[in-house]
Amino acid sequence: MKPEMSIHFNGRKPSAIRLAQLKFAERTDRTKAVNTAIGNVSLPVHPSIAQRMFNLNKKESPFHKGVVKYTATAGMAETNEAFLNIIASSGFSTAGLYSQITNGGSQAMEMVLLGVCGKAGTGEKPLLLIDAAYTNYNALAARIGRRTISVTRTLNENGEFSLPSVDEIEALIKKENPGALVVIPYDNPTGQFYNQKTMIKLAEICVRNNIWMISDEAYRELFYTGEQTSSIWGITDKEVPGIEGRRISIETSSKVWNGCGLRIGALITDRKDFHDRSVAECTADLCANAIGQYIFGALAEEKHSDLKEWYKEQRAYYHKMLISLTGEFRELIPGVIVSNPDASIYSVVDVRNVVDDNFNALDFVLYCAQKGKVDINGEELTLLVAPLAGFYSLPEGAVNPGRTQMRIAYVESAEKMALVPKLFASLLNQYMD
Repeated sequence: MKPEMSIHFNGRKPSAIRLAQLKFAERTDRTKAVNTAIGNVSLPVHPSIAQRMFNLNKKESPFHKGVVKYTATAGMAETNEAFLNIIASSGFSTAGLYSQITNGGSQAMEMVLLGVCGKAGTGEKPLLLIDAAYTNYNALAARIGRRTISVTRTLNENGEFSLPSVDEIEALIKKENPGALVVIPYDNPTGQFYNQKTMIKLAEICVRNNIWMISDEAYRELFYTGEQTSSIWGITDKEVPGIEGRRISIETSSKVWNGCGLRIGALITDRKDFHDRSVAECTADLCANAIGQYIFGALAEEKHSDLKEWYKEQRAYYHKMLISLTGEFRELIPGVIVSNPDASIYSVVDVRNVVDDNFNALDFVLYCAQKGKVDINGEELTLLVAPLAGFYSLPEGAVNPGRTQMRIAYVESAEKMALVPKLFASLLNQYMD
């Protein structure tokens, strides 16, 4: 006899984001994968970050003698200043903001769940999401015994996502009494952009219903609509009386700065008591990666004009690719719906008009990972994408729009990304045959 695992572990399944990669790793043939299932950016980091990364043994580095100590739980002062400098470079005031360094944006998400949501039986307050929502909110909530609820947006035939009405959102708030609303202004997974007018409307809902507003700003500045940069930090009591004191943002080195593997994030708020308790909670984790903190801290001294040029370069790179690939998808697969490339680095591909009623995106994703292959210039390739069903939190028995939807991340090299529409179309034909 052997001891049993916990109920949580026994029921744990891989994230929808990582599933294809895990299954592909089991293959034994020579097929190679173009991996667009995860947001693992392949571009180089900002030059100032790279300079520190390549010079850890210089005298000015705290690690030049080979000693790597813990930092304060709240993080290095310079690293916190880096995140505040980034927010300020987008034109937002950082006066009265409190920053805490976390192990990537993921730990910041977990602190939010612990800090504003309650367990069942203890005045439970679930977390309110707008589906399709970044799937790790659900995974982290399950890990720590919290619950998520959601309102669902719709992907229309023209590629636009429509948000639920204010009445629908408020009806669910009154029914479920959530602790907070999560918004992702430059959205993952949909690529939808929430302009400042939309952010203000959502902030008004939070104030009217006395809940926190959590803004996941991992992709801030990656938008392609020609509008102004939007952020929770652009909403003050002047725009929405009562919003101050309920604002939290989740920040990360991963996306805009291309430092996914640094695993450095930040939890920023204008509530000192929330900040103090979050730091107290994280003392159990000791501190975030010290070397990663130092490397990312290089941005603390960067001029705003230089940072704005960086944003411009990143936008230009992604926008060109997004326009090209979404157009090619529509040409190669007549009837396919592809979300409009308005923000972030993702497209949602919906094949509901070109498949039969038995189609399941998860099965297709597994086919691509385990069996599918396409010969391109003498090389056998397959495509890894993320099934979107896991990005929805729906009542039991509800029809899941993700059944025919998949997320594609624009993270491989430009040369590999150019192959994605053809790979997808060919693999879909194979699977349907």
